[in-house]
Amino acid sequence: MKQHKIIVSDTSYNSNDPYELILSNISVVNLLNEEGFDMENMHKDSIISYYLDYYLAQYSNGNFSQFVWNSKWSPDLNRDIEEGLRKIGAQKHLDLFLEQCSIVENLEEGELEKYLKSEYFGPNKTRDKLKNSSFYSLEEDLIVLHSQWLRNHQDLQVLTIEDMFSELEKLTGRKLDRS
Repeated sequence: MKQHKIIVSDTSYNSNDPYELILSNISVVNLLNEEGFDMENMHKDSIISYYLDYYLAQYSNGNFSQFVWNSKWSPDLNRDIEEGLRKIGAQKHLDLFLEQCSIVENLEEGELEKYLKSEYFGPNKTRDKLKNSSFYSLEEDLIVLHSQWLRNHQDLQVLTIEDMFSELEKLTGRKLDRS
């Protein structure tokens, strides 16, 4: 079965904290993953939202170098993040992301593979080359833009927690543990 809606809770939708809406989507994606629901059958923008948050968390926590290292530089993931930054209208973040992608793509032959196999901490020239702290001073709030995009998405479905579980049970074809 295919997920045709981005499912979030009414509590998150009505919250004054814009991150609550993003977090609600993440919870749904995580639950579906735990239940073995194929990501290919999840709503594409639900996955894009999930990966945008992953990107923000990685960059916020350890700079672009950490994102590259932890993601193992996945072309599919990078495409989703690029598409997501475009969709939410985060032009400054998109420009930085593309600039950083270009740096990775222009590393010397074998340098990326060596970096991904190396220890992240300690002396690491490639890690240092991939860092770009301008991310932290961009005057564009990714959480607000991301949340507004989800809030206004044509496929957004806002449900009570009980109704969310009912919908997710229809998708997975089985009863879910609600504890």
